[in-house]
Amino acid sequence: MGDDALLNRRHFIGIAGMMGVGLAAGVLPGGVRAAASSSQKTKIGIIGSGNVGSALGRVWVMKGHEVMFSSRSLEDDKALAAKTGAGASAGTPEQAAKFGEVVLFAVPYRALPELGKALATQLKGKVVIDACNPYPARDGEIANWAREKGAGLASAELLPGARIVRAFNAVGAARMGAAHEAPGRTGMPIAADDAAASDLASRLIRDIGYEPILIGGLDKGKHLVPSGPLSGERPPDEVRKIAASL
Repeated sequence: MGDDALLNRRHFIGIAGMMGVGLAAGVLPGGVRAAASSSQKTKIGIIGSGNVGSALGRVWVMKGHEVMFSSRSLEDDKALAAKTGAGASAGTPEQAAKFGEVVLFAVPYRALPELGKALATQLKGKVVIDACNPYPARDGEIANWAREKGAGLASAELLPGARIVRAFNAVGAARMGAAHEAPGRTGMPIAADDAAASDLASRLIRDIGYEPILIGGLDKGKHLVPSGPLSGERPPDEVRKIAASL
C-alpha cells in the first residue's frame, strides 16, 4: 500500500473512531455533528408562516424534514408551500398541530390564549418551539403580563400540556434563513424544563445552522426577548458566558 493510500486509510479510520466516541459521549465535532443532525427526519407543524415561520420552514424542508405551514390564510400557505417545494404542505392551524411531531409557534403573542384553547388536544404532550415575543405596543396587556411573569413560564401557561422549548426569540428573522450557510458560528440560547424536548428541538436548531445553548429552565425564558441580555447574533462561547452570569 502506497504512502498516500495508507494516510487516507488512517484518516478514514480516525474519523470513524472519532464518530464512535462522539456518539457514545453525546458530543460530536462541529462538521460531523451537523451531518448527523440532519439524518433524523421530523414532521414539523408551523403555526404562523410570517417572516420567522417561513424562513425556518424553508430550511427545514431543505434539510429533508416535512413541514406543514399554517396561518390565518390557507391560500397564502398553499402558495408558500408550492414555492418551498417537495416536503412542504399547507393546512389549518389544527391540521398543522396534529401533523407535527414538533410544532413551531411564530405568531403575535396576543394570539396564544385563543390558540392554546383551540389546539389543546393536538398539542398535549408535543414538543412546542416557542418563537413568540411579547411586544406591549402590538400585543397589549398580555405582553405586559408575559414580560412580568417571564415569557417562558407565560407561554407554558397559555399552551398547557405542551412541552415548551423557548427559542428563536433573540435573533432577527432576516438572518434565520441563511444561518445554515455558516453552521455553528452563532449560538442560539434556549430555555426548557423538559430534557427530551430540549434535545429534539436542539437537533432541529442545528439544522437551521445555530448552535443551541440551554441556558436553563423556562424561568430563564424571561431573558429570551428582543433587547434582552442575550439578544443579537453572538458566538456560542459568548452566549454561554452571558448565560452563566444571569
